[in-house]
Amino acid sequence: MHVVYLHQYYRTPSDNTVGGTRSYEFARRLVANGHTVDLITSDNRPEASWRRGWRVTDDDGVRVHWLPVPYDNDMSYARRLRSFAAFALGSARKAAELGGDVVFATSTPLTICLPAVYAAWRTRAPMVFEVRDLWPDAPIAMGVLRHPLAIGAARWLERFAYRNAAQVIALSRGMADGVVRAGVPAEHVHVIPNGCDLDLFGPDPAAAAAVRSELAWLGDRPLVVYVGTFGAVNGVGYLVEVAARVAELDPEVRFLLMGEGREFEAVRSRAAQLGLLDRSVFVMGPKPKTEVAKVLAAADLATSVVVDVPALWNNSANKFFDGLASGTAFAVNHEGWQADLLREWQAGLVLDARDTAAAAADIVTALRTPGWAETAGSNARRLAEAEFARDALAARFEEVLVQSGARYAGKNPLPSS
Repeated sequence: MHVVYLHQYYRTPSDNTVGGTRSYEFARRLVANGHTVDLITSDNRPEASWRRGWRVTDDDGVRVHWLPVPYDNDMSYARRLRSFAAFALGSARKAAELGGDVVFATSTPLTICLPAVYAAWRTRAPMVFEVRDLWPDAPIAMGVLRHPLAIGAARWLERFAYRNAAQVIALSRGMADGVVRAGVPAEHVHVIPNGCDLDLFGPDPAAAAAVRSELAWLGDRPLVVYVGTFGAVNGVGYLVEVAARVAELDPEVRFLLMGEGREFEAVRSRAAQLGLLDRSVFVMGPKPKTEVAKVLAAADLATSVVVDVPALWNNSANKFFDGLASGTAFAVNHEGWQADLLREWQAGLVLDARDTAAAAADIVTALRTPGWAETAGSNARRLAEAEFARDALAARFEEVLVQSGARYAGKNPLPSS
């Protein structure tokens, strides 16, 4: 089977940028199983330019086609929309030229459906669409999309993507429910969450000891870690406020916040304003997954946070799965399926999103309870192995693509509208 795979923000474990490696992991497994994969993505390196055009690389047998399109997390919403549009236009022709038995597109952004639908129509192949976020529900709930025309256009694009998809993959049950509410038959919706890379992440006493010896400010002190995007949705500033409360209860606890994004400098500034920066709160740029694995091995508690908006509770953050795989106790500051799992498996904490004093008290109590971090971390690893092993999830992903290709072989599944 030949798969044309569209993902605007493709990343590999060696990339020194924030981003999940789901597409890399799934695509390379497809190739290992005998399929051909052409992956289309954006090239937003500083040296990339339209004049140089497309470049092609090989990632473990996956042919990756890179289109120069400027993008970074510091862009305004309007500039991001222009970036989305530029990629949609440029990738549509490439995807159609490549052909393929199945066209697969993963959001965000939702505009990724446009080149996918075009390519599927041109090649008479089925299109499988993956929903990583319930867009536009989240930006509407956050007030990012306000104008009725913008909301209407976003809703139309959402319906267009679903209507033209042979199958839809959602990264959580909550997302899948949202897709069904939008009109997609439940039998065409498949839940395949983000996965745990059990070989890359795991308990590693030697790596943990090395990290702690390299960081003079850490030593054997308790360590709380956040690794990921510093965006408006993430609300990483919450952890700075919690850290301020923790410092009052236990000055020895250290917070390490790693990543990049629009709120990066604001988070640093707030930590400095509270007198925490480089004392109990340390803020660093992004590192490759291989280095992140070592940091998580050294952590006593890993975290994933979002702003206090219920529409975000269905998220499927990569950092959650990396933390579980590393065998590190985990904390979230929201309800939803991840919170339910942490409680069920006794693998961490569910922090109060509004009461930072209560959240701080929970963290200090847990970290200072003998054996708590070790037990919760062990439970986290068991959860990762039982529910989120990458190989098992990749097999389910492959099955959806193969079934879609077989079902629509020789047909055009797309409606005329």
